Amino acid sequence: MPRLSVEDLSFSYRDRRVLHGVTFSVDAGEVLGLVGPNGCGKTTLIRCVDGMLTPDGGRVMLDKRAIRTMHRREVAQAMAYVPQSAGNRTAATVFETVLMGRRPYLNWTVNRTDEEKVVAALDALDLGDLALRKVGELSGGERQRVMIARALVQETGAILLDEPTSNLDVCHQMGVMEVLRGLAEEKGLSIVIALHDLNLAATYCHRLMVMKAGAVYGYGAPDEVLTEEMLRAVYGIEAVVKRDLAAPYMVPVRSGSLRGGA
Repeated sequence: MPRLSVEDLSFSYRDRRVLHGVTFSVDAGEVLGLVGPNGCGKTTLIRCVDGMLTPDGGRVMLDKRAIRTMHRREVAQAMAYVPQSAGNRTAATVFETVLMGRRPYLNWTVNRTDEEKVVAALDALDLGDLALRKVGELSGGERQRVMIARALVQETGAILLDEPTSNLDVCHQMGVMEVLRGLAEEKGLSIVIALHDLNLAATYCHRLMVMKAGAVYGYGAPDEVLTEEMLRAVYGIEAVVKRDLAAPYMVPVRSGSLRGGA
């Protein structure tokens, strides 16, 4: 039984349909990568799944319960969310910001266990030396890792991340993805990650869901989904998909011009 399931989800902004009948599920211990061009609906989908937006139709089920029937505190105890951009207008330290992830469990007091969980999350994301720095003083990539650490200390069964690696260098991209994949497999978490880097997604995600114009174009294992036909149809690019490593990877073919995907 999937921990997280989305069934026939649709959403509109005013009169513009943004999501069309989206259906997928995520099992315990699985990382699902959401991929697709800009404007295809990835962020809107994640916000609908988290309950921040109310869909026009369909439903989101978390541990056999409909998200729309759950109190926000219950959702926060069951599912963490990392937004696309980390805010920088705060005087809080890195430690204090990550500690906020324990808020769904706190009764106005912080105990030693809470502090130990924060330290563990900071170390896992290479942030230990920044614990006492103000978040507003950090680079965009450092702030992004702080937000991921805050999600980790919520200790939820599911985590949603919207382009968590977009501001990170290649070393920290790989480090974050290693941590997330390891947590999914070791602790049975269900993780949904919106990504633009197809090679990173194919390497670290158990399954991929390709979106195009608000609908699901492809869904399955990276070997099944990452194809030259998909790259042409969804992104409008010519690329060669190599399959000589553990995960497929794409190599762009220079054409001298760009053809944008829908």
